[in-house]
Amino acid sequence: MSNSWRFIRTIAKKEVIEFIRDWRTLLALVVIPLLIFPALFIALPLLLQSEAAELDALELDIVWQGDYNDELSSTFNESNIHIEFENIPAGLHNLSDIGDDMERIRDQEAQAVFRLINNSSEWKFSVLYISTSEASNEARNRILDAVSDWESNVINGTLIEAGLDPEKTLDPVQWDGDQKYADAATKGEQAGLALSLFIPMVIAIWTASSAIQPSIDMTAGERERGTLEALLCLPCSRLQLLAGKWLAVASITSAGVALQIGGLLFAITYLASSSIIGVPSISMSSLLLLLGAVVIFAIMVVAFELALAMKAHSVKEAGSLLGPAILFIIFPALFTQVINLDSIESWWFAVPLVNILLAMRELLLDRIIVEHVIVWVVSSIIYAAFAAWFAARQFRREDLVASIS
Repeated sequence: MSNSWRFIRTIAKKEVIEFIRDWRTLLALVVIPLLIFPALFIALPLLLQSEAAELDALELDIVWQGDYNDELSSTFNESNIHIEFENIPAGLHNLSDIGDDMERIRDQEAQAVFRLINNSSEWKFSVLYISTSEASNEARNRILDAVSDWESNVINGTLIEAGLDPEKTLDPVQWDGDQKYADAATKGEQAGLALSLFIPMVIAIWTASSAIQPSIDMTAGERERGTLEALLCLPCSRLQLLAGKWLAVASITSAGVALQIGGLLFAITYLASSSIIGVPSISMSSLLLLLGAVVIFAIMVVAFELALAMKAHSVKEAGSLLGPAILFIIFPALFTQVINLDSIESWWFAVPLVNILLAMRELLLDRIIVEHVIVWVVSSIIYAAFAAWFAARQFRREDLVASIS
């Protein structure tokens, strides 16, 4: 037993050293997973906030066609909108008919055209813009906000003239108190729900994708370089060779996932300090089961990818096999995000891949349902055992040392 473990450990050590000796590989292994969640949770919101502030600061030019209203004009001026007044073009079917203003809007001579007419006691308007321009969209949004405020003032004034209270008339049914105090879920549970909608998907996709390159390099890559024959001549069995390579790929993948989780924890801590999202409240039992689910998933995925890569005669062929295989992870990962976990049937936790992803979602919500745990643990172990058997079968093939040509 000690010799067997020594062979496995030596093979794994050799494979890991060979794989990470390139600084670019090491960079991809360490930096990308460590920064992916901080970039997603911190840098992206800051970038979006900066873009929104830049749009808010824009001074926009619009053309006002038709009747004039002093109150609305004042609201436009407060919104950094510069107005050029014109008459409404003749021959329009309705105010939304762009007509001859098409080229002016497309060429951005004006970010939008605002049309307004007053028919006795009724006002009608339209905003002409181009949806593929951020500035034009921003002009449209500012115009609509200004019109909405003006409309509210008109309605309130009409109600006051009629002797009615606008608030009671327009909003006769009101929520009493603060809505947040009516929610029985804690902030930690709310944070767990938010994270459960995408963390299982990200972990699953990252685990599968990060195992592809080392799986190819340690199987088809060895075969293409002609070094696999030397490994097969070592005084160890094919199963020990498989175990060593699996341990190497699993170690590399686990390091990436661990760094990714570290980046996630840092991002969550930052968001919690900014009061954007709370820290999820997960019990130790749920956390241990969650780690177990990730380990079982890694065993299964790494074994299958090693088996598929070993079937290939070259790195190119292995890439063609494993590239589309990611789709078999992405589709279940996306599918499980829309499944309602309340009163979910137990058989869902026996479906391959879906069972692990649903288990992660439940555990992030700190729900430990014994029946579900038994189903997904037993089924996942069976699937992992089948993946290991399939990989072992590929490593026992006699054509492994056959020439590529």
